[in-house]
Order: sequence, then C-alpha cells, then structure tokens
Amino acid sequence: AHGPGRLNTACGCSRSDACERGTITYHLAAWRGIFERKRLMPAEKGSAFLLKVGDGAATPVYATVAGLRTTQMSINGDPVVITHKGSGAWRELLSGAGVRSVSVSGAGVFTGSLAEARIKNNAFSGQLDDYELSFESGERLRGKFLVARLDYAGDFNGERSYTLALESSGMVTSL
Repeated sequence: AHGPGRLNTACGCSRSDACERGTITYHLAAWRGIFERKRLMPAEKGSAFLLKVGDGAATPVYATVAGLRTTQMSINGDPVVITHKGSGAWRELLSGAGVRSVSVSGAGVFTGSLAEARIKNNAFSGQLDDYELSFESGERLRGKFLVARLDYAGDFNGERSYTLALESSGMVTSL
C-alpha cells in the first residue's frame, strides 16, 4: 500500500506527501532531473580547441597550426523565406533548405611552423585545402576551406602576430 507516511515497496518512496503530489508525476520529474544533469557536457579548455591543416595528400595527415592563441568557429545557415499572404504577418522558413557554411577565425603569434607556411601558400594561391578543427571532447570537424584572409602584424618591441579567416567549401563533416 502506498499512502502518507508509508513506504511504497514498488518505488521505494518514503515521502509522506508522495500520494498528495502524485507518485508517478513526482518520480518522472526526479528521473528527468537526473537525465538532464547527466546530459550536460563538461567545460572544455580553450587551449584544446585546435586548428589543423592537411598535408595535401589524398588521405591527409593533419598538422596543428602552432602559435594560435584564439580560435573561433561559426556554423552559418542562410534561411529560405517562404512567407506568403496567408502567413498571418509571421515569417515562415523552409526547413532543411538554404546554404550552410562554416567560418573559422584565429589569431596567434608567428612561429615559422610548416603549417603556418602552408596556410600562407594557400592564401597566396587561393587554393582550397583540408582543415580539421578538434575539441577536447574528441569531436572533430573536417572539410575543405579557403583562406579568406591572412593578416600579419608586429610592433617594434613585440612579437610578430597573425590573424586568419577561413571559409568552408562543400560539406563539413563531424567525426
């Protein structure tokens, strides 16, 4: 039996207000809370968010772009608007349509690495190349990117630095 002040042998509930609150509702809410807490991803270090460039081979081997201090990624999706007179003055979008892209930017100090040289060559030639973004969780994104911008700077009493911007061409896959 389950009632105020009694232990429910089926669920182990010993709350005196379990019947007043509704046992099923109470337990579903408790399980939902446990499930939602377990789904939360742990925080990740920004230093583990790495940009890597391929070596140009058919099956590329990726080298980390040394010297990067900041890396940023944006996943973009251009909407296709299908609003019409019957939309009731609310915009409507076509699901699954539109152009998707990934933009990557970064800034760092120049170290003279082979990966930096490859990026510079790609910027001068306008060639697409294979790039990989990797995260501390082990997730990786890979695709072909164009170096849309590469800037160098240096103060008289500081290090040589650079900023870069990459734009995806084709599908970017999550591994």
